[in-house]
Amino acid sequence: MAPKPADARLVVLAVEDSPEAAAFLVEALEREGMTVLVAPDGSRAVSIAERVTPDVILMDAIMPGKDGFETTEWIKANEKLADIPIIFMTGLSETEHIVRAFAAGGVDYVTKPIKPEELVARIGVHNQIAKASRGAKQALDTAGRYLFAVDGAGALLWATPQARQLLALDDPRALKLLPVPAEMLRAGGSKMLASGLTVTVVGQPDESEFLIRITRESMEEDIASLQRSLHLTAREAEVVLWLAKGKANRDIADILALSPRTVNKHLEVIFRKLGVENRAAATAIAVRHLSGNG
Repeated sequence: MAPKPADARLVVLAVEDSPEAAAFLVEALEREGMTVLVAPDGSRAVSIAERVTPDVILMDAIMPGKDGFETTEWIKANEKLADIPIIFMTGLSETEHIVRAFAAGGVDYVTKPIKPEELVARIGVHNQIAKASRGAKQALDTAGRYLFAVDGAGALLWATPQARQLLALDDPRALKLLPVPAEMLRAGGSKMLASGLTVTVVGQPDESEFLIRITRESMEEDIASLQRSLHLTAREAEVVLWLAKGKANRDIADILALSPRTVNKHLEVIFRKLGVENRAAATAIAVRHLSGNG
């Protein structure tokens, strides 16, 4: 999720099937300087979120078709949208519905009739929390995008999409089977695996979590080589590398945690720098350089 400029307006997606309630939200929030998008149902909410990426989502709990609970689970299952805070709007006050809202992935709820001042305050708080969380992830990304974490026994806790993709090149089961000795976790250091991958302990956020970077030396060398020889930025070189490996634009977007549109923009610049008109020609140049015939 790309960071917005500091002066950008807060973008709120209101998922509300009632036109009157939606109009009320638009008026109340735009008066506070926010940009409000409206989706009348769950399917359109996901479609809008994938194209625009709102800062906060307001979710009506009860709607025809997919209700707010199911729509939230759907959004949270999408890696590119999972970090967006979702605040439920509901006339339901029974404990079971409140619990269900949090279980689906909501971070908060407000009861109808909506009080604009309360809603604005909650949006502000959860947007700040989400920004802090994204900042932490970006800091990890700077340290190395190929990251995963294990517990003290070496069991996987989480992994970035890039780490999963890198390991899947060798064995789709590799991440679950990856040997990370307990003594290495405690002592730190690096270990070369039989696959040619290197795992390095880079931190310990808490007593039960160890942060590990995984690299393949040849990949980093290839990226540096493409960057140097083709006069590309580091990100453009990464795109070209995966292009040379036969990955489609959507696959490259998933691997690099970008939107497909951003990948397309990178390719436009890459084509211009390489003096070519299409991906086939760019791929041929990349393969030639990587094979040492550039």
